[in-house]
Amino acid sequence: MSASAPSSSERRRVLVAGATGLVGRELLHQLLVDPTVGEVRALTRRPMSRRELLGRAGHPAGDERLQVCEVDFDRLDRHVALFEVDWVCCAMGTTIRKAGSQAAFRQVDFDYPFKLAQLARAQGARQLLLVSALGADADSRLFYNRIKGELEDALAELEYRSVCVAQPSLLAGERGEFRLAERLGLALGWLMPDRYKPVQAAQVAAGLLSAARDERPGWHVLSNVHLRGMR
Repeated sequence: MSASAPSSSERRRVLVAGATGLVGRELLHQLLVDPTVGEVRALTRRPMSRRELLGRAGHPAGDERLQVCEVDFDRLDRHVALFEVDWVCCAMGTTIRKAGSQAAFRQVDFDYPFKLAQLARAQGARQLLLVSALGADADSRLFYNRIKGELEDALAELEYRSVCVAQPSLLAGERGEFRLAERLGLALGWLMPDRYKPVQAAQVAAGLLSAARDERPGWHVLSNVHLRGMR
């Protein structure tokens, strides 16, 4: 081990929720090549292998640091030990069409993220990383933006030492499903003002992890413009 490399006791333990999604998967890849990260716990709804979860053959490093943890999101209290981590990364999200109703959407985009953040904070987690959305506002007339805003407001009450919130616009990347509206938005993205232009999922992950490494106290929001500038 080099003199500058952190010891195993100094490396962060990280929990990732939403690891099968566009940004969540990018977070996994970037965390697993970060020398300051010692263990990554990815929460999943069903049994998955490391290779299946990562979605790429031959990950360059750190596969052994990845724990794939199947959980019942409706009974997260049964998995308290998994929440003994330093960082929590929440990239959970769905669409109303996929969820089937506004109530089901709220469960995935508000109830589950809040509960897991609450459990991790109770177990001593000091930093929370959240993938929210451009336009998140608890007073918004748009249901999607309102739920995102309500989640941000609720998480602010948990008193994490450091919170970093990414508010991306339309996400670009390799999804496992076809979304017509998203494809059209990506195709026409160059016509949009910078604030609304599509952003790569890898850029969102990079922005969150760059901010996380600083562990600056307080509440920090990463705008879409900021995220698009990540390399």
